[in-house]
Amino acid sequence: MILVDSSVWIDHLHRGDSRLVDLLLSDDVGCHPFVIQELAMGSLKDRDEVLSLLANLRQFPVLAHAELLYLVEARRLWGRGLNPIDAGLVGSVLLVDGAKLWTRDKRLHVVATELGLAAFG
Repeated sequence: MILVDSSVWIDHLHRGDSRLVDLLLSDDVGCHPFVIQELAMGSLKDRDEVLSLLANLRQFPVLAHAELLYLVEARRLWGRGLNPIDAGLVGSVLLVDGAKLWTRDKRLHVVATELGLAAFG
């Protein structure tokens, strides 16, 4: 399963992304409450439908506060330009066996690549 970051969703909603469509059709995409929250903060065409569709995808787990702090220390994620949402997405992907993270955020992609979690180069 691939956790698709908000950066990819935003591009898809504006221009369309055939790779994402293929992954959705093959049921290989999961979502995360933080991604939905980030997207909900923006101006979305067909807002209710988009948010509902995202909520109906398989959901990645949310880390507890203590788990996130442990992850940041254990994987040395501090000082890397990530925010707590980014770190939470990394942690969620680590909790799901075989999962990958697809992001277009440069800093998050570097960390995902280093941890072997990047879906695409």
